[in-house]
Amino acid sequence: METTSISELTALWGRVLKRLEDALDKQVYETFFKDSYIHSIDGKTINVVVNSKLAAQIIPANYWQQVGDALADCSQTDYSVRYVTKDDVASGTQITPAKPAFFSDSYIKPEYTFDNFVVGESNRDAYQASLIISQNPGKLYNPVLIYGNSGLGKTHLLHAIGNTIKLKFPKYRVLYVHAQDFLNEYVKFVSGDKEGISLVDWFRDSVDVLLVDDVQFLANKKSTEETFFSIYNSFYTHSKQVVITCDQHPSKLNGLDERLKSRFIQGLPLSIEQPEEETCEKILKMRIEANGLNVDDFDPEVITFLAKTFRKNVRELEGALDRLLFFAVQRAHTERITIEIAKSAVMPLLDVKESLGTLTAERIIDTVAEYYNLPSYQITGKIRTSQIALARHIAMYLIRVKLDLPFGRIGAIFGGKDHATVINGVNKVENSLKTDKGLQKAISDLDKRLK
Repeated sequence: METTSISELTALWGRVLKRLEDALDKQVYETFFKDSYIHSIDGKTINVVVNSKLAAQIIPANYWQQVGDALADCSQTDYSVRYVTKDDVASGTQITPAKPAFFSDSYIKPEYTFDNFVVGESNRDAYQASLIISQNPGKLYNPVLIYGNSGLGKTHLLHAIGNTIKLKFPKYRVLYVHAQDFLNEYVKFVSGDKEGISLVDWFRDSVDVLLVDDVQFLANKKSTEETFFSIYNSFYTHSKQVVITCDQHPSKLNGLDERLKSRFIQGLPLSIEQPEEETCEKILKMRIEANGLNVDDFDPEVITFLAKTFRKNVRELEGALDRLLFFAVQRAHTERITIEIAKSAVMPLLDVKESLGTLTAERIIDTVAEYYNLPSYQITGKIRTSQIALARHIAMYLIRVKLDLPFGRIGAIFGGKDHATVINGVNKVENSLKTDKGLQKAISDLDKRLK
């Protein structure tokens, strides 16, 4: 839909606001978005008036993805947005092109530190290298690439590196970004406001340490890879630290630019493997204490049982413990956790593990969530960041294709979404599968996991 008149744009922004109101926390929406309106349009850039200078800074730094997704869905056009205040308009302040302010230090999660990362033989090399470079960014190993299956702690280490560098070197500008978000921003840049600063220049001038998660998502995206390669070369030339994660050794990343693969291999590739039983027990004990509980209130065989049964990855292990703690408080009403209580609590999880032949909507959602390193509740919730929206659409598509459920019933599973929303999500995946090799690989990988 090409929208050109102000009246049409005003109606469009009203639809965007309705989506944002549904997707965002009520306080966030009312503080930053309520009563915003379109002032003007320059080409494919919409100038939106917000209620304060703080809102004009906060929205593009923290909510650019939610706005972008809502705007794209409502208009079917690649608009970009600039935010101004009433004072700017009244004073005749020139509305200058917006820089790509889609990244900020706020993406680094403070709860992920080296202190709460449990070290074992499966992850020791990656942990030690991460610790070393956080003390001397850009000086020793560059780039560092950490690879392994999902749920093993790669993302935790990236954030731990970022948190340590920010503490030790306060002037360093540290950026964590998921490769899918980098891809989305690149697409917005090349199809939107060309007057803004280039991505390569922005990275060079605005970032000192770059942490990129799941770089395999850039595979088969030639133009995006070329831009990323230029950014990487700029960082390497200026001794700026780069740390990357992916799901396998870079030599096996089919579809990734050979120059990038070569750079990654020449750096320091380190693997994280499935955790040992002893490491799993340490993780459980740390998580129990972090919840304000006493490990002595758990029978020793409970810890052993969970560590043996759910050691495929850390996320699965922590999920089993969370279920046990909930069960103990809500159902068993006991402070002493026995092996009987533990087995009763996690029995549904064991049933899923033992019934791989039984395919359900819940299993599909959980499998997609694990593949994309997300909690399942985010896929069925209202959050609309690009990675979550992609995972949600893929889950809808797989449920439709594999279980042949009606669109209305699928919508009910995803928090009461209407059938039109589900149809739109399924169609997006079907259309993208025709040309998107990265998505083709994701669907193929998920098919194997669901068999």
